[in-house]
Amino acid sequence: WVEANLIFVGPDEAGRIETLSVREGDQIAMRAPLFTLDSDLQLADLQMQEASVKNAQAAYDRAVTLLKTSAGTQKALEDAEAALRTSQARLHSSQTRLARRKVFSPVEGTVEQIYFRGGEMVSAGRPVLALLPPGNLKVRFFVSEATLPQIKIDDVVNVHCDGCPSDLTAKVSFIARNSEFTPPVIYSLEERSKLVFMIEARPEQPERLRVGQPVSVTLAATDTIKQAGKDDPKGGPK
Repeated sequence: WVEANLIFVGPDEAGRIETLSVREGDQIAMRAPLFTLDSDLQLADLQMQEASVKNAQAAYDRAVTLLKTSAGTQKALEDAEAALRTSQARLHSSQTRLARRKVFSPVEGTVEQIYFRGGEMVSAGRPVLALLPPGNLKVRFFVSEATLPQIKIDDVVNVHCDGCPSDLTAKVSFIARNSEFTPPVIYSLEERSKLVFMIEARPEQPERLRVGQPVSVTLAATDTIKQAGKDDPKGGPK
């Protein structure tokens, strides 16, 4: 069957969704706008930090002037400078928090599912929507112990499904090291035939497949032999 590694996108902080710029099934580019959250609290914090920086700058300028007239001390100047740097760092943090109320797509792909709509509250880190980049689609299938030695990483396999084009292929990207038994687990010659190994392959034309779609997978060499058998009038491969 066809599976996918979805990209779940959510906010850094809790908030209410103000705008939702996409719909399920939309094709989106990287950095495309996805949704925005209300920013009243972040705006208030930004104004407070801006005022704090102005006060810290004034205190620093005053400390510099006093030191020049010998009415101040070097320590007072250093303390004022440290306070100014702290205020500036808090301002930058507040600006970042405000900017992140607008969420953009981290990848190019398709909007697979939306979990929250406009006006709904969402907590920090909770996915608002799921994205599917084309490269994150994979075909997962199982082979027997006897067939396993015939398959290697980067091998090309043929993928078949109802209503699909006949030229679909995928490249093997993962071969499980651990086998899976059909219960009960009995180490006998009969039960060894039930050993299967999971394999994953990346489709070379992912746009032609859908998540959850059942497929049949054959080795490229196997299909070649079958075709040769069709061409031989005796029914066997040439």
